[in-house]
Amino acid sequence: MSMIRLLLAEDQSMVREALAALLGLEPDIEVVAQVARGDEVLAAAREHAVDVALLDIEMPGLTGIEAAGLLRSELPAVKVVVVTTFGRPGYLRRAMESGADAFLVKDAPASQLADAVRKVLAGERVIDPTLAAAALADGASPLTERERDVLRAAADGSTNVEIATALHLSQGTVRNYLSTAIQKLAARNRAEAVRIAREKGWL
Repeated sequence: MSMIRLLLAEDQSMVREALAALLGLEPDIEVVAQVARGDEVLAAAREHAVDVALLDIEMPGLTGIEAAGLLRSELPAVKVVVVTTFGRPGYLRRAMESGADAFLVKDAPASQLADAVRKVLAGERVIDPTLAAAALADGASPLTERERDVLRAAADGSTNVEIATALHLSQGTVRNYLSTAIQKLAARNRAEAVRIAREKGWL
């Protein structure tokens, strides 16, 4: 029986170690690398010649979705399983667009996670069924990439001037992007627009 070489990327060490211990009990899975940052995923996957990368979404450096995109372009043979605490439909859509092979929420049983690892290696896609239904119901994000950038920049309370400087845009352009995003999300103001977009996983 050939062993499946697995990379674990998760910034919370207790969660990462628990996952490593649980998956290490599987007879055909070996956790060969663990990282705590998204920007360490590619180098670790390359160095340890992994078959499957198990990525958390929320990580410093790069998100799991961004790391999945990097793996897809640099090491296309590596299969990607994205796991998240946040069952947001928009995350599912973005993860699949970035090249993830599986998308599961963290409270799934360890046996389900191990099965997903085996299935993606066999060429299957594995998606949490509840999230898949929610993603279909929610539809795609109505926001353009630029509207997302501006909303992200506004999330920490930055003024239009600060957003314009950070994104190299004029203040008028920032105002236009914000007002379009607020309209599209049927929000009353920018704070509500940020909240709605985050809840849907569109930011």
